[in-house]
Amino acid sequence: MPSKYTLAIHGGAGTILRAEMTAEKEEAHRKALLDALRIGEAILREGGKALDAVEAAVRSLEDCEFFNAGKGAVFTNDGQHEMDASIMCGKTRAAGAAAMVQGVKNPIALARRVMEASDHVLLCGPGARQFAREQGLEEAPPEYFFSEFRHQQWQVAKARGIIQLDHSKKYSTVGAVACDHHGHVAAATSTGGLTNKKYGRVGDSPIIGAGTYANDLTCAVSCTGDGEYFLRGVIAYDLSCLIEYKGMGLIEAAEFVIQQKQLALGGEGGLIAVDTKGNIALPFNSEGMYRAWVREGEEAGVAIYRL
Repeated sequence: MPSKYTLAIHGGAGTILRAEMTAEKEEAHRKALLDALRIGEAILREGGKALDAVEAAVRSLEDCEFFNAGKGAVFTNDGQHEMDASIMCGKTRAAGAAAMVQGVKNPIALARRVMEASDHVLLCGPGARQFAREQGLEEAPPEYFFSEFRHQQWQVAKARGIIQLDHSKKYSTVGAVACDHHGHVAAATSTGGLTNKKYGRVGDSPIIGAGTYANDLTCAVSCTGDGEYFLRGVIAYDLSCLIEYKGMGLIEAAEFVIQQKQLALGGEGGLIAVDTKGNIALPFNSEGMYRAWVREGEEAGVAIYRL
């Protein structure tokens, strides 16, 4: 009997306050989330792969300037855009990732190519861009990634001499997790990193086991938040391990790693996760998290703040 599909996406977590969000801005974010969810769901509904669904959903979020990934990526200290992404297949546990990538329109597509067309898991910097060109992936000029909002964030951060996750402390990484009709799960994550970041800093998003993980035996996970803490906690893999070795359920394990282990480290953020039983977990310990989810046969949900 085919499994019922599930899909969840996120557009970042952090200090997202109702008082700072206009009705128009909130509606635009909700529409962008729902559009990405529908794109991924259409693939699952037709019997497509979880891997294709998460890539398509993340591509949609990368193409929207509201989120810190792809088109909406933040500025580095030297005025560039350095993007990170990763993707993982729960059936085979194959994975691909790219870090410090410039000029590639959809970094998640590059991560998928690294997984399927190379002998490696992670490529970074100029080498990753060279590989993208050899694979014929679409590039974009610097002006494509420019937005006045992100530029102002950068100017404020430079003037204050700080590195920040976002102007209002929002961690706008994007991600998607899915389970398909075949009972396979997959996860994908993409980000532009920190505003005004230096020294080639890389966070958890392109690191398998920290920001992204998928295993048919347990779950698929995509994280968003203070990357250094997700790296130190190996959060995505830790969630999977709690299910595999401790026998926890998805929701219990997800709540534990975010509400207890991450907080104990001092980390803020959240994650999305699904398993092959139709469960969806969306925990976060910040003020809000842009998120949307759907189970086969049910109405889709979209939320920003705490319910």
